[in-house]
Amino acid sequence: MKCLKSTKTGQIIRVSNDKADAATSEWKFIPKSEWKAQFKKAAPVTVEEVVAIEETISEKQLKRKK
Repeated sequence: MKCLKSTKTGQIIRVSNDKADAATSEWKFIPKSEWKAQFKKAAPVTVEEVVAIEETISEKQLKRKK
């Protein structure tokens, strides 16, 4: 099995080796991890995480000013 990505549409497919070898120049080989990533759901972000990120950003901005 091979993973292919369309250079025109960005569509990612997984096909057999025979079909992958016969694919046109529109398709390029990609790692399986990129194919798997399209099925993963993003973890919900909590309010505490957002506040922590904002504090970290503001701390970095203050350090740059010094």
